[in-house]
Amino acid sequence: MSPSANPVRLGVLGLGRAFTLMLPTFMADSRVKLVAAFDPRPDACAAFAQTFGGRVHESAEAMCADPDVEWVYVATPHQMHAEQVQLAARHGKHVLVEKPMALSLADCAKMIDVCEVAGTQLIVGHSHSFNAPVLLARQLIDSGAFGRVCMVHAMQYTDFLYRPRRPEELDTAQGGGVVFSQAAHQVDIVRLLAGGEVSSVRALTGRWDPTRPTEGAYSALLTFANGAFASATYNGYGFYDTDLLMDGVGEMGRPKSRDAHYQTRVRMKTVTDEAQEAAAKTERNFGGSLFTLAATEAPDACQHFGPVLVSCEHGDLRLTPRGVQVFDENGSRFVPAVVPAVPRAEVIDELWTVARESRVPLHGGRWSQATVEVCLALLESQRAGEDIMLKHQVALPRH
Repeated sequence: MSPSANPVRLGVLGLGRAFTLMLPTFMADSRVKLVAAFDPRPDACAAFAQTFGGRVHESAEAMCADPDVEWVYVATPHQMHAEQVQLAARHGKHVLVEKPMALSLADCAKMIDVCEVAGTQLIVGHSHSFNAPVLLARQLIDSGAFGRVCMVHAMQYTDFLYRPRRPEELDTAQGGGVVFSQAAHQVDIVRLLAGGEVSSVRALTGRWDPTRPTEGAYSALLTFANGAFASATYNGYGFYDTDLLMDGVGEMGRPKSRDAHYQTRVRMKTVTDEAQEAAAKTERNFGGSLFTLAATEAPDACQHFGPVLVSCEHGDLRLTPRGVQVFDENGSRFVPAVVPAVPRAEVIDELWTVARESRVPLHGGRWSQATVEVCLALLESQRAGEDIMLKHQVALPRH
């Protein structure tokens, strides 16, 4: 039976920015079918019904109770994830929830427990650790050809803080700032490459613009139970752009203008208040007056999250938008990654193997709880000025 004959039937909670970014994937991958949705915005609901012919519900509970929904895609703001994952599980639905999994370890534990009691699966993503070059680097490491991983360096400079935001996205207590939204990507990548189990975190964070009162930058040193260590740096203040080090390929795997960050800052100068900024974000998303569908065809490069270097005992691996550059005693060679035919198809790859092949998810609940623990430790280390020891880490799952 072909995948298109038995697609995973998805119900969507939240038709905002996260859904907008996943939309090209859902529209181009025949392994999934959007059958239902709930969002408080009438325009988004009307657009969903017109585009997909799916049912639009009046509440999250009604959507989760829909008998035609097999998996629920939770794409709501961060602070809603815990409650809605539990709601879906109690209705017997499997869940794909956007990162970060939740804003506290207690909420992560509740989500895991409720899914286990209900016998439902839980996958956390999209995260850039799904990216083909990251998975390829992990395969190269697992081959044993380079010995154990000793060190990982990851760096990303973006305009994150100056993209249109709702007020809570600039409030750390509600999941705002780069730690919850962006470290969730970077930490997941670093953990996957270094083996998973972080022992301690030492970090500093930056709040450098009082008009954007949340963390806009961080730099962290992670030590791992297996002896490896990693540095992770992120700057979202919109000046330098590390895509210049990624062959001019943007995070989404497509060519990017060299002055994109400047353009973001110029646009922000026209915003006069919180309501105007929130409205600007809404209108750019699915169902909004300024919405435009991103390309659904395959890009010529993979998605990425900035420069990543992995130092092993017998060689170094440099992740690029098109594969992995290997440096070892035999010199340098390039190992190409397979560019997905559908944007973010790697997410559907994992969803499909769990839903249709009964595989254990790589980005499951306990794995993702451990990533949240590291993110929380970044903030705590800044406050305490000391190393934070971790307690809820897990090793990389083996398939």
